[in-house]
Amino acid sequence: MADYVNDPTLPTPPFPGSHMVLDDRYVFVSGLTASGIQNGSAAIGDIREETHRVMRELARMLALVETSFANVLRVDIHLADLGDISEMDSVYAEFFDNGRYPARACTESPRLSGGSGVEITLMARRST
Repeated sequence: MADYVNDPTLPTPPFPGSHMVLDDRYVFVSGLTASGIQNGSAAIGDIREETHRVMRELARMLALVETSFANVLRVDIHLADLGDISEMDSVYAEFFDNGRYPARACTESPRLSGGSGVEITLMARRST
């Protein structure tokens, strides 16, 4: 049976959804932006800082359900400007062991929530 979880340290999602959905094997994390993190608006406009803030928050959320980036299988990234992909990638890569990157999609989505430059969604295997 699935468990629908909202992280109490984050603002309530502004959409009909949950921060995370867990089943026996996986955790699915909804898209996260700098504007979706308390006080995250300070990072908006700097793609490197936005990416750092979102990835650190995702790491914290994964730890809450006793898993980590080492168990991430898929990531979907939306950039307001695809021209920022190199800067975003340089930060993103820091969170994974070299050569052990999850399957990924990256698209341009010019109207992200709160004026953010990056939104990241992921799916990870839960520790058993």
